Amino acid sequence: MEKTKNTLFQNIEEHIQSLDITSITENRKAILQPLISFIQTKINNKEEIKLHFICTHNSRRSHLAQVWAQALAKYFSIENVDCYSGGTEPTALYSKVLETLAIQGFTIQKLSEGKNSIYSIKFSENTHPIIGFSKTYDDIFNPTSGFAAIMTCTQADAGCPFIAGAEKRISIPYDDPKAFDNTAQQTEKYLERSTQIATEMLYIFSEMKK
Repeated sequence: MEKTKNTLFQNIEEHIQSLDITSITENRKAILQPLISFIQTKINNKEEIKLHFICTHNSRRSHLAQVWAQALAKYFSIENVDCYSGGTEPTALYSKVLETLAIQGFTIQKLSEGKNSIYSIKFSENTHPIIGFSKTYDDIFNPTSGFAAIMTCTQADAGCPFIAGAEKRISIPYDDPKAFDNTAQQTEKYLERSTQIATEMLYIFSEMKK
């Protein structure tokens, strides 16, 4: 699917245009294919597309996937896409994730203070921002039916044998950048993981046929 119009902040657009989907291996494409098929089926049936990204603590990978999926859906002007995230236990949206997204062009605003602060993550002037905070996958903020439960870590996949309301369960695990917290490589590795996720979401939505 070709992009039809400029809708995102310029820095995000430029970052997307720098991504190389040819870097995705055939093995990884096979892992991503069930998600491509789920979204395409929803488009074909003119149904709402609800993507719920799930990781153990809902603090890093699930948020990155939620944010990039929502932004890439907008980038390709795919309508009726709502992206969510949750975990098996709430913690907090990790600050380095927000810093990384800001570097890549997103506008971040803190909406509340606390152990589990709430943030506005905006990617387009005239689009409602993503509301980012840590929550369980079955939190009232998340969908209760008709969604794809997309497991972004193997721990959550193993720890959640059943996701109530999920129409489809899909596993696309990512390595946890938390392994590099408080090291000299932290900034590099968070950017690397965010870019990997952005690249794969770009590939997924570029495969859609309206």
